[in-house]
Amino acid sequence: MSYPVGYRSLLVTDATLALTFPVVVLYPSAGPEQPEQLGPYELSLARAAEPAPGRFPVVLISHGTGGSGLVYRTLAHFLASQGFVVGLPEHPHNNRADDSWAQTPQNLTARPRHLQLALDAVLHDSSLAPATAPDAVALIGHSLGGYTALALAGGTPTTLPRESADGRPRLIPTPTDGRIRALVLLAPATPWFRAPDTLCQIQVPVLLLTAEKDQHTGPWHAQNVLRGLPDPARVQHREVANAGHFSFLSPFPAARVSRMFPPSQDPPGFDRAQFQQELQAEVLTFLRAVLQPAEVQRGL
Repeated sequence: MSYPVGYRSLLVTDATLALTFPVVVLYPSAGPEQPEQLGPYELSLARAAEPAPGRFPVVLISHGTGGSGLVYRTLAHFLASQGFVVGLPEHPHNNRADDSWAQTPQNLTARPRHLQLALDAVLHDSSLAPATAPDAVALIGHSLGGYTALALAGGTPTTLPRESADGRPRLIPTPTDGRIRALVLLAPATPWFRAPDTLCQIQVPVLLLTAEKDQHTGPWHAQNVLRGLPDPARVQHREVANAGHFSFLSPFPAARVSRMFPPSQDPPGFDRAQFQQELQAEVLTFLRAVLQPAEVQRGL
């Protein structure tokens, strides 16, 4: 069953750091859709529509450093049309408009915490709560978003030598959220999980997709995950042929496609638009398989 996709925007408060950040939410709705402008992108959406009847799994997508949740808009829209409530948080001070926390220890601590606050906001929002299933939550993380998802799911990241004054690894304080039931990792950045046992507490199923021609997160990043997780049988790993690091992003409007804008670029011969359809189907199959045992009711 395919649903019209609803749209709401939430504003999340971090009282400890005295800041707020937005979360775009796409969800199964009663429609109807119409073209809507979200930042520089256009999507077919039912703005502020009532959620469709039923309770649906919740998926949060954590973007890469200096990015935006909206660069995964086609995947998010597809999942919402297939019966998922999808949250796209914009990580404070590590996004396209303000990247002042990039490559700082503060960012590594804040990101998982803000992903957890975004999950709380989606699950507790009065207009969305009747449609969400808190026992069926998955995280999707791309690049540094992969680090973020692993940390919140129970990983215990440690600093790199350059990130501590004496060069010794230190535990990065991050929360763990027991509501997480599955992870989708897209070209994840994982140097903070190289130390032994930093991923041994993660017990959920994982879909790990990497890019053959990734210039930012090479094969050793995936190996950290494959070696570190306690049950290799719960990990599905595929290397996407000829893909680059940014091939997991939605295609950009023609006006933004340029060699001067690396996120818009792929290796020669790679068809990002075609791959998005492949990615959508693979992620949907995985999420349905691992979240359906939570007895989520749909369309009731």
